[in-house]
Amino acid sequence: MTTERGIALQSAGVVGLGLIGGSIARDLHALGVRVLGYDRDGATLDMACAEGVVDRALDESLTGLEDADAVIVAVPVLLLPDTLRTIKDATSARLITDVGSTKRSAIAAAESLGLGERFVGSHPMAGDHRSGWRASRKGLFADAIVYLCRTRRTGEEPVNLAQELWRALGARPRIIDAGAHDQLLAYASHLMQSVATALALTLDDAGVSRTDLGPGGSDSTRLAGGSVEMWTAIARDNADALVPAIRALEGRLAQLRAALAREDDDALHTAFAAARAWFARTEGDVGAEARR
Repeated sequence: MTTERGIALQSAGVVGLGLIGGSIARDLHALGVRVLGYDRDGATLDMACAEGVVDRALDESLTGLEDADAVIVAVPVLLLPDTLRTIKDATSARLITDVGSTKRSAIAAAESLGLGERFVGSHPMAGDHRSGWRASRKGLFADAIVYLCRTRRTGEEPVNLAQELWRALGARPRIIDAGAHDQLLAYASHLMQSVATALALTLDDAGVSRTDLGPGGSDSTRLAGGSVEMWTAIARDNADALVPAIRALEGRLAQLRAALAREDDDALHTAFAAARAWFARTEGDVGAEARR
């Protein structure tokens, strides 16, 4: 069956029904795709079934995935290798993809398990500081960029199917090398989480609560409310790219601190002006991306 939005899937397995996996399941269900679902938290799986989003609940063996045309794995990145090992014996799906925020380890795991021909790593640039099934919602991926990373052996059919899948969910897929992806995301995403974490800890040390913050402070610290398990795994997995990003930020903060200590108005003005120029220069780019 090809749905009205052009996705050639009759059934899809979704392994992990948190914010991202749950939102994928909701969108697929709305498109008329039969959803086979699993989550290690039984209460989550029960809710997904009770809401009619998951048509068939799977147990930890993932028996039943043999009926899936595609399998989407939405588990923390450190759990991906073991999950893929189970999936390998459970399905002959044309496409296997994950949604993790790091891609080199995902590609390596798929290749080591002999899944390279059917695997495409996905990373949707969409989310929320909240997590879990209750935070999931239809339309989460509308207009979102989704990075796609192929293995050395990925065939054209899985790549095409991955692109169709994400377009059907309203996203804009882009193919990128896994190494380039992880380097980019160290700055474009993982550094932001690190900053929000450091800000939250610093404010806590100073006895400042979120209720003391204005809109800017709330925006700057929102990411601190993200999933601890997920971000611990991401930070560990992409440490070799994230450490230099944090070091670069530390250098900029040291420059600001030094300028303040020596009461150097010119240096402070230069820093704030350069940051504002970056914002103004890229603001149009952000708007153009949103309109695509």
